[in-house]
Amino acid sequence: MTLPDLAFTPDLRARIAANLSGERRSAPGASLRAAAVSIVIAGTPGGPAHFLLTRRQARMNAHAGQFALPGGKIDPGETAEQAARREVQEELTLTLAGSELLGRLDDLPTRSGYLVTPFVFWLDTPREPVPNPGEVAHLHRIPLADLFAEDPGHPDEMGDDHGPEVFWLYIPTLGHRVYAPTAAMLRHFRDLGLTGQDIPAPHHAEPVFARK
Repeated sequence: MTLPDLAFTPDLRARIAANLSGERRSAPGASLRAAAVSIVIAGTPGGPAHFLLTRRQARMNAHAGQFALPGGKIDPGETAEQAARREVQEELTLTLAGSELLGRLDDLPTRSGYLVTPFVFWLDTPREPVPNPGEVAHLHRIPLADLFAEDPGHPDEMGDDHGPEVFWLYIPTLGHRVYAPTAAMLRHFRDLGLTGQDIPAPHHAEPVFARK
């Protein structure tokens, strides 16, 4: 696949916003808990654009130690967008302005019982995220180009508990795979946000550890 221009420039910002401007697909979620996550794009002008990916603390009650986009459940009285912005503030001490919202992706139901609405933000002014040590073990800056990488077929460090239908993305910056549901949202962002292909989020199964 030929890579699109992924430099952190106004042109990339405008292209992603245009690609996300259409109506998004919703999913039935009457029996699921509502949640929201954020793909936060940052960088230095003209340099490679990247997004912020966290690794959750091992002591968390849910999804402990997993790679994740900043996010969490929607509290009573909140909109999905408000929840997404609040979670970024709580996890990374970043306040996102409404003008930095580029759009949203399709809703994604998960086997762990959530209906997740992903949002995409662009940091218009340079700010340094400060991870909350109570929730975030590590913060990774992942170049957007990593979303186009091929899996080199290395051994799976997560074991064999996931089955053949599990969806993942190989992330070269990490040196290993990220699994669904995070991987499914990132693939959907790649297809729609970066290349303009209105392809639904991939059908996915999640490894056993991602359902906890």
